[in-house]
Amino acid sequence: MAVNRVPVLKRCRALGIEPVHLGYDKKSNRSNQRGQRKISEYGLQLREKQKAKFIYGVLEKPFRNYYDKAVRMKGLTGENLLAMLECRLDNVVFRMGFARTRREARQVVGHKHFLVNGKRVNIPSYLVKAGDIIEVREKSRPLQRYNDIIEVAGGRIPPDWMEVDHESFRGRIKNIPTRESIDVPVNEMLIVELYSK
Repeated sequence: MAVNRVPVLKRCRALGIEPVHLGYDKKSNRSNQRGQRKISEYGLQLREKQKAKFIYGVLEKPFRNYYDKAVRMKGLTGENLLAMLECRLDNVVFRMGFARTRREARQVVGHKHFLVNGKRVNIPSYLVKAGDIIEVREKSRPLQRYNDIIEVAGGRIPPDWMEVDHESFRGRIKNIPTRESIDVPVNEMLIVELYSK
């Protein structure tokens, strides 16, 4: 599997993203003001795609597959794409406050710490549906790691499309997220324009 070894804060600066959107507490203290050039229309579209891929931790081929699936769905393609990315299991675990960052969420899902509707799932790209119950496995609950994570990330307010109970280490997906409830700084229309060329 391909691994991106570029430091997170450096990549955030290059793309103009605040690290808070990735779960990091640090604010980027240096702005990318050096050598500002006029960016072409294609450059803007490409940057938006790279932002979305970086925020959700998705590589090019799976991202393209999400886009193709979003085109076939009813509704606006860009909103469908973001809703699918939000419904990935690693993102849901991060949003519920069971991981400090999306990278950590991907790791704990891969290590089989989570159950979806009572079944163990270790695929970070697993798409959850409305009504699904996500919980930390019984054996993993006493681990100090989860107490530390909930202490740090438990104060994060979960989105309105899910409900979370940190005492019982479980959460439920109330409905599929709409664009208004997704707070990532990505202009999805530019991504659609890029792929529809």
